[in-house]
Amino acid sequence: MSIKTATLNGVATVEIARPEKKNAITQAMYRDMAAALDAASADKAVRAVLITGQPGIFTSGNDIEDFVQRPAGQASPAFGFMRALMDCEKPVIAAVTGAAIGIGTTLLLHCDFVYVSDEARLAMPFVSLGLVPEFASSVLAPRVLGRVRASEKVLLGEPFSGVDAVDLGIANAVLPAGEVVPHARRVAERFNALPPGAVRETKKLLRRADRETLLAAIEVEGAVFAERLQSAEAKEAFSAFFQKRKPDFSKT
Repeated sequence: MSIKTATLNGVATVEIARPEKKNAITQAMYRDMAAALDAASADKAVRAVLITGQPGIFTSGNDIEDFVQRPAGQASPAFGFMRALMDCEKPVIAAVTGAAIGIGTTLLLHCDFVYVSDEARLAMPFVSLGLVPEFASSVLAPRVLGRVRASEKVLLGEPFSGVDAVDLGIANAVLPAGEVVPHARRVAERFNALPPGAVRETKKLLRRADRETLLAAIEVEGAVFAERLQSAEAKEAFSAFFQKRKPDFSKT
């Protein structure tokens, strides 16, 4: 299974487990992650959710081969995952032990706590693929990073480190690689001692003002993203990716 789930001591773990493909996410994996998040929200025994990957890799983003073969749109399992993460009533803690590319970075903007390793490498390379940002990152990135730093990370796709992620306001702390998951789990387990109703309502209040704005952004981004997938620029970028060459946008 490419998505592993387990519940232990009040913590539901959702583990991206496809290391042979650098944890690239397929539509089926999005569907499984959405189901896991929905189940965690509904399970009274779960007090928090931990999302993690494999040692050295959180996720390399979308599986491009799978991605280009399936239609984009609001019915896509990727959007189902986005809605499930946004709607999760339990605190969500992310443990990033390595590379977090594309949605591997943008999903962090929706987590309640984020811990990254000192080996982490984050990037949002949408433009270089002829695409546009997703998961409301066109709203959240400028809000969290500031407009000029968001432009650097989104328009140029500039990669950044775990230390940078803390400085930019994306992550809570950077730790040695071997300590990230244990630390994130300890934080998640702290919710076992807190009143779940108060936690749930407080999380809702913290996010109340943003919800409709972010949902609208996801819809607008999704429409543009779908158009961009059919563009000459995206086709050239994907062809270059599969052929392992540098893309040429001079004729697109």
